[in-house]
Amino acid sequence: MTPPVPFFDRARGDLALRDELTAVFQSVVQSGRYILGPEVEAFESECAAYLGVRHAIGVSSGTDALLAALMALGVGAGDEVVCPAYTFFATAGAVHRTGARPVFADVLPGSFNLDPASLARALTARTRAVVAVHLFGACAPMDELLAVARSVPVLEDAAQAFGAERAGRRAGALGLLGCFSFFPTKNLGGFGDGGLVTTDDGDLADRVRALRAQGAREKHRHTLVGGNFRLDALQAALLRRKLPRLGALLERRRDHAAQYASLLGGAGLPISLPDAGDAGHTFNQYVIRLHDASLRDRLRSFLAARGIGAEIYYPAPLHLQPCFAPLGPPASALPVAESAARETLALPIFPELTGDEVARVAAAIRAFFG
Repeated sequence: MTPPVPFFDRARGDLALRDELTAVFQSVVQSGRYILGPEVEAFESECAAYLGVRHAIGVSSGTDALLAALMALGVGAGDEVVCPAYTFFATAGAVHRTGARPVFADVLPGSFNLDPASLARALTARTRAVVAVHLFGACAPMDELLAVARSVPVLEDAAQAFGAERAGRRAGALGLLGCFSFFPTKNLGGFGDGGLVTTDDGDLADRVRALRAQGAREKHRHTLVGGNFRLDALQAALLRRKLPRLGALLERRRDHAAQYASLLGGAGLPISLPDAGDAGHTFNQYVIRLHDASLRDRLRSFLAARGIGAEIYYPAPLHLQPCFAPLGPPASALPVAESAARETLALPIFPELTGDEVARVAAAIRAFFG
């Protein structure tokens, strides 16, 4: 029987590091330091050096990274924050939790990243910040977005893009603040939740450090009202051992993307593929777009029947989520976000995927279209 092709299999990579990771766990237990501490500080320094920023602050999740960054900017009730309508819920959820109003803008049809023209239409006198998502591992067009935003701070939601680059600079170093996730499925995946905030602004870094510890810069003296957003030492210690391997892991993702492009790109299929020529793309997800939306769910079922995993990211744009209904309809139509939610399908892509497995996925897709 032919083994299945999983959509994602984290154990393949981690089991190869089992002895090293076990030793790390034992070292942290022996240290007795479980929250913040030397391992977190070392990990922050190593991330800052890798990403090319002055400050990196470890936090408890990618969602909390967004929340802490927005709080550090003073975003709150009465403010508006522009974000793309087609992305993971946490981008807008973090905005809502500050008391601000998420304002949804459309995305570009190729990369699904924030459309500068749609951003321009969404800006108002109440706009306090913009969140640009580097969706699926490809950097948003930051130069254009920064030019449109002008004096409005632009944050990077780089949860899916650790290691991604644009014009020689890495994600997290392109906006005023960068926000990362170490959720297990991410490029630099942890063993639970974890996150990071990056910036070159010393004052903002100081505020984020205080906000992650209930707003305290020193014990029992709270200058801000923050939260419990601290990164634990075990996650930091384990991630430190994976960071030096990240370059090789990203190259494996790019190799898989190139193989998909080779096998599917010239077959005359009614699908659009990600840009495999984008050297800075990290392919946290490999998302194809079907030209006929009615075929998307049928293709997914066809693959599942052959033991091949595929997922839908994301089945509904954020402005159509029930919790945001009280906001009313967007001021401008968001046709690309709405069509992307109907037409996209994510295929298996992770470093330990084999070339034979990629070939099986591609062969099944070709068979579906006959």
